[in-house]
Amino acid sequence: MTSSTAIPQPSWRDGKRYAWLLGVLVPTLPFIVYGLVHLTGWPVFWFWGPLLIFGVFPPLDLLIGLDAENPPDSVLKWLEQDRYYRWCTYAFLPLQYAGLIFACALWAGGSLSVIDKIGLALTEAMVSGIAINTAHELGHKRDRLERWLSKIALAQSGYGHFFVEHNRGHHVRVATPEDPASARLGESFWAFLPRTVWGSLASACELEREWLDRHGRRWWSVHNNVLGAWAMTVVLFGGLTAVFGVAVLPYLVLQMVIGFPLLEVVNYLEHYGLRREKRPDGRYERTRPEHSWNSNNVASNVLLYHLQRHSDHHANPTRRFQALRHFDEAPQLPTGYAGMIVLALVPPLWYRVMDRRLLAHYGGDVTRANVHPRARRRVLARYGPAG
Repeated sequence: MTSSTAIPQPSWRDGKRYAWLLGVLVPTLPFIVYGLVHLTGWPVFWFWGPLLIFGVFPPLDLLIGLDAENPPDSVLKWLEQDRYYRWCTYAFLPLQYAGLIFACALWAGGSLSVIDKIGLALTEAMVSGIAINTAHELGHKRDRLERWLSKIALAQSGYGHFFVEHNRGHHVRVATPEDPASARLGESFWAFLPRTVWGSLASACELEREWLDRHGRRWWSVHNNVLGAWAMTVVLFGGLTAVFGVAVLPYLVLQMVIGFPLLEVVNYLEHYGLRREKRPDGRYERTRPEHSWNSNNVASNVLLYHLQRHSDHHANPTRRFQALRHFDEAPQLPTGYAGMIVLALVPPLWYRVMDRRLLAHYGGDVTRANVHPRARRRVLARYGPAG
């Protein structure tokens, strides 16, 4: 289905057109695990969400392989106006909240053990975390409805301030030491996580306060995007607790605190060690494709709406996912995000795989990388000219 604007349909076809529907399956995970448990009698399927994301998708990425095809420039306008792709993201939200309500009904019922309920909460956390990616796709658009839908998608994870910090903070400071969402060479994910969570929160509040001041508005007002986003989470959790009882609250919190680190581990791998240089005037150079790690592994890409084509996203933040392009000059990850997330959780393996890949990107010159201050002496001793 195309928009009403008279743009001729080109002969080019998107080979992944119907594969994008895979993303819509994610919010149905609570229904899927319920069906699997009752079909097989195996309670292990309550944990199917994390098993699917971290156990099935990494080998799928390797098995299905890469797709580096770019849509021709001549079809980009038509492709972006094809509303089918918008409905692929819009459909995520009603399914997301239908699944959450269904999970609450199961948590409140008396048929599940505590272990079963934890497994369901971890499965729901996969929905919550990937919903942040859906919010990311919607939040970059100029359409007011889509930006509002982005905030709704974030309510389940309690990470509504992401809407402010990502758009006004990360996209300005990406691949610089000042960006809390850009990981540094020699910095483990476990060191990065508290730094980015606190730094992003503080950045969102500062950016929103500046915006409110410029518009002559007070912090405690309905115009505050940060407070408004958090209020959505309070209303959501409060409403679900009122309907299903306080017994669901621990599992709502659990899915939240497991869900939002999924965003942060993706942030960790997207810009690890990459650095923009400062110009003579003291400002940073323009963001280029080589300032983001990319991957063309098909399985993870269709799950995450082409998030892995991250360089084009930073160059064109409002560009819709189906039109994002591959750049040869962008550094490439050895596999898709699903596998890289697993790798990031084990720092020695991460360093072994990624540090030398980063050094190769910079021609062996470690001084060009964004090095973690606390690891600088160790990193320079290991990778510097003397090392």
